[in-house]
Amino acid sequence: MRFSFVTLFPELIEGYFNESILGRAKKQDIIQIDFVNPRDFTHDKHRKVDAPMIGGGAGMLMTPQPLVDAIRSIRNNDQDTHVVLLSPVAKKFCQNDAIRLAKKSHLVFVSGRYEGIDERVIESEVDENFSIGDFVLTGGELASLVVCDAVSRHLDGVLGNEESLSGESFEENLLEAPSFTKPDIFEKKYIISEYLKGNHSKITALKRALSLYKTQYFRPDLYRRVAQKASHNEK
Repeated sequence: MRFSFVTLFPELIEGYFNESILGRAKKQDIIQIDFVNPRDFTHDKHRKVDAPMIGGGAGMLMTPQPLVDAIRSIRNNDQDTHVVLLSPVAKKFCQNDAIRLAKKSHLVFVSGRYEGIDERVIESEVDENFSIGDFVLTGGELASLVVCDAVSRHLDGVLGNEESLSGESFEENLLEAPSFTKPDIFEKKYIISEYLKGNHSKITALKRALSLYKTQYFRPDLYRRVAQKASHNEK
C-alpha cells in the first residue's frame, strides 16, 4: 500500500518509518511512503500558504490553492486514491475504520496547520475526515501517523505474527484482557494463577470475563454495546 502525506513538515513524519515494524515493512516494500509539500505549489513568491480568516478569528488558516494543487498532483498520477483529513472537527477514528482503510491501495493524509484549512478544500478534495480524540494538536502530522500506523498493522506481512491481531482491544468492542510475562512474581505482585495452569479453555474463558470487566470499568460506552448485542442475540 502507498501512503502519501500532504504536509508542510515531512521531516516530522519521515523518521517514524525508519525503525521497528513499519521500518521493516517499508524495506520489504509492503508499504511505500512519499511526501508532498503544499509550499511547492504556491503562486506566492514567498511561498506563503496561510492567510487571515475571513469574518475574523484568531490565528491564520491554510489557503485553498496550494493544498488543492498538492492533492490533485497526487491524483493525477494515481486515480485510485483515498484522501483523508485529520481534524478535531470530525467523527472519531476507530478500529473498524483501520480495518476498512487497509483494503485501499493508496491513502493520502492531509495534515493541517495553524487554525486548520479552508473548508472548500474539504468539500472538493477530501474523501473522509477523522478525529483521533476530543483534543486539539498543533498540527495534523501526529494524527496522520496514528491513523497510518493503525491501518498498516492490518496489511499482510506487516506484523511478524499475524495472530497478533487476534484478541486485541476493540475486537467485539471489548478492551483486551490483562497480559503478563516472566517472572511469575515481580515486586511481590503475582500473575493470575489460572494463567499458569495450562488449561487453555479456562484461560480463554477467564480472559473473556476480565475483558468484560475492564471494558465495563474503563469504557462503559463500549460495554453497553456488547450488552445490547448479547441481549438481542438471546431473543
